[in-house]
Amino acid sequence: DLVPSLMSNMLNPDAIFSNNEMSLSDIEIYGFDYDYTLVFYSKHLHTLIFNAARDLLINEHRYPAEIRKYEYDPNFAIRGLHYDVHRALLMKIDAFHYIQLGTVYRGLSVVPDEEVIAMYDGSHVPLEQMSDFYGKSSQGNTMKQFMDIFSLPEMTLLSCVNEYFLKNNIDYEPVHLYKDVKDSIRDVHIKGIMYRAIEADIEKYICYAEQTRAVLAKLADHGKKMFLITNSPSSFVDKGMKYIVGKDWRDLFDVVIVQAEKPHFFNDKRRPFRKVNERGVLLWDKIHKLQKGQIYKQGNLYEFLKLTGWRGSKVLYFGDHIYSDLADLTLKHGWRTGAIIPELRSEIKIMNTEKYIQTMTWLQTLTGLLEHMQVYRDPDSQMILEEWKKERKEMREMNRNFFNARFGSLFRTDENPTYFLRRLSRFADIYMASLSCLLNYEPDYTFYPRRTPLQHELSGWSDQLCSGTFRIPSLQETLQMK
Repeated sequence: DLVPSLMSNMLNPDAIFSNNEMSLSDIEIYGFDYDYTLVFYSKHLHTLIFNAARDLLINEHRYPAEIRKYEYDPNFAIRGLHYDVHRALLMKIDAFHYIQLGTVYRGLSVVPDEEVIAMYDGSHVPLEQMSDFYGKSSQGNTMKQFMDIFSLPEMTLLSCVNEYFLKNNIDYEPVHLYKDVKDSIRDVHIKGIMYRAIEADIEKYICYAEQTRAVLAKLADHGKKMFLITNSPSSFVDKGMKYIVGKDWRDLFDVVIVQAEKPHFFNDKRRPFRKVNERGVLLWDKIHKLQKGQIYKQGNLYEFLKLTGWRGSKVLYFGDHIYSDLADLTLKHGWRTGAIIPELRSEIKIMNTEKYIQTMTWLQTLTGLLEHMQVYRDPDSQMILEEWKKERKEMREMNRNFFNARFGSLFRTDENPTYFLRRLSRFADIYMASLSCLLNYEPDYTFYPRRTPLQHELSGWSDQLCSGTFRIPSLQETLQMK
C-alpha cells in the first residue's frame, strides 16, 4: 500500500546533493581534476589496466603464466572496499569500522561469517588498523582502502592472483603479492602504457557523452575563473581535452597544472612550478606568474595561492578521489569541494525502481515488526519472530544484489553508511554523478542540506506508520495471518 506514494517521490539521478550549505553566488573560481572529473572513460579502460598489470606480474615479477587465464570482471568489486594485506581479504566496512558479514572475500570466494568473526574476534576493525586520509595505515600496510575508480582493476587482479595461489595450494606471502600487484598497477600509469593506449584510440576509451564543454562554457559566460590541477601528463591531457572540449580548450582555463603529484601538491611547499612548452619540454625559467594559455608542471598549492591570490571559500574544486583531491582542501585550506561520484547515477536509477522500493518498504516493515513485537515471549510469538529474522536476512541479501552481487551499494551496508560515505560526507560540500549536473542549476543557486533527523529526534517507528493508512498488526491478527 505504501509503494505507490513512494514511487511518486523518486530521486533525480542528475541532481546535486549537499552535505553542507553552499551558495554558488559566493564561488568566483572553479577548479577541476582531469580523470573521472572532466573526462570519463569507457569500460574498456579497466580491462586494459587489468591486462597490462597482469602481464607485468608475469613478465617482470615472474608470476606464473597461468594467471593469464583470469580476465577482468567489471561486476566483481565496488569502490571504497578495504583490503587486509596480511590476511589477503577484500571486504566492505561501515562507518563505525564494522565489517559487513557476507562481503569478505578471499580470492574469488566468500569467507564464512564464523571464520571472519574468529579472525577478528568479532567484526570490528580497530582504528589503528584502518587507512588514513591517503589510504595508508598508521601501523604499516594492515588495511588498504581503495578509493580511486582506477583501483577497481587492482582489486580484481589481487583477488584473481590470490585465487590462483589458493586453488593450486601454492604457499605465498600475501604482503609480497599485495606490493607486486600495487607496483604493477602503478607501472601501467608511470610507464605510460595506459596513456599511450588511450591516445592511440581516444574514441574507444573516452566517453564523449558527458557535457564538459557546455559546463565550462556556462561558467566562462558568467565570468568565472577556472583552473585545472591533475596528476596526468601534459600531452595526454591536451589530446583528451581537444577531443572532449575542442582545440581551444586552454582558452577556457586561467591556470593549467599537470603532473601535480596530488596529494603532495597540497602539502609539500618545496617544489616550484615549471613551464611546459608546446613540445612538452620543461623550461628552466623562474615562474613569477601563472599565465593563461600556458601549461605548468609540479609546483605546490602554497606557491599557487601566492601567484594567483585565490583563497578560501571563493574557490570550489571538483575531483573524484575523496582523499587525494578533496581532504586537504577542506581541512587545511578552507576551499569548498565537490565530489564526482559516477556510481551515483546508476544507484539512484536502481533505487527508483518499483522492485527496489517494494523490497525496501517490506524490509523496513519487518524491522519495525521485530522491534515492536519482541516483547512477546511465548513460544508461538518467538517462532514468528525467528521467521521474520530469517526473512529479513533474505531481504537484505536481495537488496545487496540490486547493486552488486558481492558487495552491494557503494553508500550503505545493511543498515549503516559505508566507510566511503562517511569520508564523502566529511570532505565534500556537494556531490554528484558528473559535472553535467551543474547545467541544471543557476550560477547563484544555494545548496541546502536536508535536515535529517537524529535518532533521538525520531518519533517511534510504530507511531509513524500507525498515523497513516498502514499500521502494525496486533499479535492476534499476526497469528491469524500465519
